[in-house]
Amino acid sequence: MILSDSRILEEIEKGTIIIEPFKRECLGTNSYDVHLGKYLATYKSRVLDAKAHNEIEHFEIPKDGYVLYPGTLYLGVTVEYTETHGHVPFLEGKSSTGRLGIDIHATAGKGDVGFCNTWTLEISVAQPVRVYAGMPIGQLIYFVVEGKIETMYNSKGNAKYNNKTTRPVESMMWKNKF
Repeated sequence: MILSDSRILEEIEKGTIIIEPFKRECLGTNSYDVHLGKYLATYKSRVLDAKAHNEIEHFEIPKDGYVLYPGTLYLGVTVEYTETHGHVPFLEGKSSTGRLGIDIHATAGKGDVGFCNTWTLEISVAQPVRVYAGMPIGQLIYFVVEGKIETMYNSKGNAKYNNKTTRPVESMMWKNKF
């Protein structure tokens, strides 16, 4: 079950959902709009290795925007810092973003209960498109969880994305044992 706007507001009031900054006008019927932060990143190497720490280069989006090109994976970040303590958050693209040919996540649209951070975006584009810091980029949808949660994400010892950040974070796949 997806939370409605009034239920999202109730959960914010209870403290089980935190969105900073929170703007009432960003609350939709059953979602909350999030915005592109001022930092993007790209991998230093064109060939990535799942067992290696693939380094990224951060850069700031200029006031007049930045053109994204097909064939490059860009990592972005949301302006909004969120915490979700009783629901499963999903990040989806907005239809307006999709109609510009912008995909905001390759596979990682679902957050975990207990995720407390900004959201790193895995951005790819169908054709060149100029993006701007602060533009609406996606929407968070909250699902009800059935059953007791044994371990919240923010209390897992092996959670790889717990460090609070305002910049995109590279893949931490290399920390897995395989």
